[in-house]
Amino acid sequence: MYEEAIRKADVLVAALGYMRKFHGRFTVVKVGGSVMEDPESLRALLVDVVFMQTVGMRPVIVHGGGKAITAAMEKAGLAPRWVKGRRYTDDATLAIVARVLAEEINGDIERHVNKFGGRASGLHHNTHQCLYGRRLTIPGDDGEPLDLGRVGEVTEVDVPPIENLCLAGVVPVLPSLAEDEDEEGKLLNVNADTAAAAVAQALRADKLVFLTDTPGILRDRRDPSSLMTAMTPEECRDLIREGVIEAGMIPKVEACLTSLEAGVRKTHVIDGRLRHSLLLEIFTESGVGTEIARDERADRPPPAGRRPVVAR
Repeated sequence: MYEEAIRKADVLVAALGYMRKFHGRFTVVKVGGSVMEDPESLRALLVDVVFMQTVGMRPVIVHGGGKAITAAMEKAGLAPRWVKGRRYTDDATLAIVARVLAEEINGDIERHVNKFGGRASGLHHNTHQCLYGRRLTIPGDDGEPLDLGRVGEVTEVDVPPIENLCLAGVVPVLPSLAEDEDEEGKLLNVNADTAAAAVAQALRADKLVFLTDTPGILRDRRDPSSLMTAMTPEECRDLIREGVIEAGMIPKVEACLTSLEAGVRKTHVIDGRLRHSLLLEIFTESGVGTEIARDERADRPPPAGRRPVVAR
């Protein structure tokens, strides 16, 4: 009659070592895509975050909201414009981006964490801005820079407000918006993957976790059984060159690599649709996705010419 209770106790004991190991350490979790669109997946994720917070870890959530932004633009009669896969952001688009990210999605995540027994607080231009950046351009086919409007990259992270919330047992929730370092009070639309990487680098987080709609990095993207559970940066670069890692997975993997170079200990790409995938990845030996960690024997310095993220 006690078998089920004993099994549950065994699971807790098995996780105890990981709880002690990661107690007091930062884990940055990037949420977006299909996880944001599926209420059940989002609920399970935020329950995981509350669990992490309860056992003494310091989770930090960074989120985007591309589909919700597109839907809000269509409702407002604005047609999205794309430049080489990036959303062109004029002033009208930015107003919608800021409202959807800071007021709607951020507030919804905060409310759900509180509902599940945790504590969360949004950090953005309406509360306390922590991300600062500069405008981003990309090279065109002729080599000339292409203007993306109010699109940027994070160059500075105001760390103390994030740390203070974590020390108080509150989960910081940051949308992918940065204040323009050249125009005070003006915002920039930032890619959520690179924003999460910037936060992880500034915090020197123990882990950076990307929640995706795939099991992780696959040798054959049509075959879930080809999941690569552990990789080094060099193996990732080889698969990018071979075209195995492609399309939307490339910016996630590149964000992982820059984060490792900046001092983040481990990065993970997992399936956010899998119930409790975050806990399974962190608190079990085998995990459920792809872990990318530096080969300590290589110990390469950061590539020359890369501008590091600054912690304020």
